[in-house]
Amino acid sequence: MRLIRPDSYQNDLKSTIVKFETILYEEKGPVGWLTLNRPDDGNMFNETMCHEIRDCIDAIRRETRTRALVITGAGDKFFCIGGRKEGMPDTHLYAGVLPTLEIYESIERLQKPVIASVNGFAVGGGNVLQVVCDITIAKQSAVFRQVGPMMGSFDAGYGTWLLEDLIGKKRAKEMWMLNPKLTAQQALEIGLINRVVPDADLREATQTMALEIAERGSFALAAIKGAFGARHGGVSGLSRVTHDLLLRPYLDSDESGELGKAFAARRKPDPDTFGH
Repeated sequence: MRLIRPDSYQNDLKSTIVKFETILYEEKGPVGWLTLNRPDDGNMFNETMCHEIRDCIDAIRRETRTRALVITGAGDKFFCIGGRKEGMPDTHLYAGVLPTLEIYESIERLQKPVIASVNGFAVGGGNVLQVVCDITIAKQSAVFRQVGPMMGSFDAGYGTWLLEDLIGKKRAKEMWMLNPKLTAQQALEIGLINRVVPDADLREATQTMALEIAERGSFALAAIKGAFGARHGGVSGLSRVTHDLLLRPYLDSDESGELGKAFAARRKPDPDTFGH
């Protein structure tokens, strides 16, 4: 187990991250734990956190130790209650937009299952975050809510389309238009999350779930995740299956080898090697 603290350097992610300021990353065997570490501010996203989560997940994507990733919040009250854009440029261009999409896209690109371990309030962008994760386990006292229109904000992409898939269009619209507070049990009953456990058991139950997933075939899980992503991502999601997964074994096949040799030798390939 290696704990990567904000003031420490770590070799595995040094190509993209020197140190973390707003998150913690811990490896427990084949399970990675990414903790949103701004508990005094509801573990809210800020620009730095968005970039650090993205960079951390992208680095996990490029290593083979981790077979499942858990995302949770520091403390026992907040998973995440949205985001703050203070300190960002005052512009309508992308530089002035809180880059939460960088987080959601990195989770979708990651060819490993991502579990949201909801340890408290999951509100606004925090609820969208758990929706984007592949599986959600929550403690009994957790609360789920979308508050965007109450504050004049919205998420017209991941937070709506994926939410509709989980709980249906009418319930999804109710969450966005009436902004009810849902208990963990209510969230479970409508299909918003997968599992509820007693508060004191959350971390152990999450690790047990992650270890069970880690025993599954990594290639198969990556293919399944890519297939689910293809429905929403279109060409991007389909490419995750065909390029990221299927291309590598094909390039190592006899067929590809013969085609490459024939091309290099400027001769016709031998079709008897095809399809094996």
